[in-house]
Amino acid sequence: MEHLLPRAAHQFIQSHPDALFVDCRSDAEFFFVGHATGAIHLAWHEGPDWEVNPDFVPEMKSLVDHSLDRPIVIICRSGQRSVDAGKALEAVGFTRVYNVLHGFEGDLNAERQRGKLNGWRFDGLPWEQF
Repeated sequence: MEHLLPRAAHQFIQSHPDALFVDCRSDAEFFFVGHATGAIHLAWHEGPDWEVNPDFVPEMKSLVDHSLDRPIVIICRSGQRSVDAGKALEAVGFTRVYNVLHGFEGDLNAERQRGKLNGWRFDGLPWEQF
């Protein structure tokens, strides 16, 4: 798995139109906090129990028509869940998995706030909210 800073991930997605951009956060995060423009939503785990979504890998295979060499760029809140999701994809044979470092909201600052240090939104990259 390769790791890309948000700006590099955005550039990668722009220069690789075949790349699948996946937001693996929960429904609430994706719809209420906002999400990167163009990202599709497929939760890695979801409340209330926060167990791993057993359909994540099969749904990813379906999304790429079982083409395991298609580039997959994964983003989450801070870049942690996306690593776990990426490892699961690599374990079943996906060969081009990219994690967005710092994720959509970024790391916590000294006041335990996100969005103040780094991340997709902090970098001013395109995003939207429903």
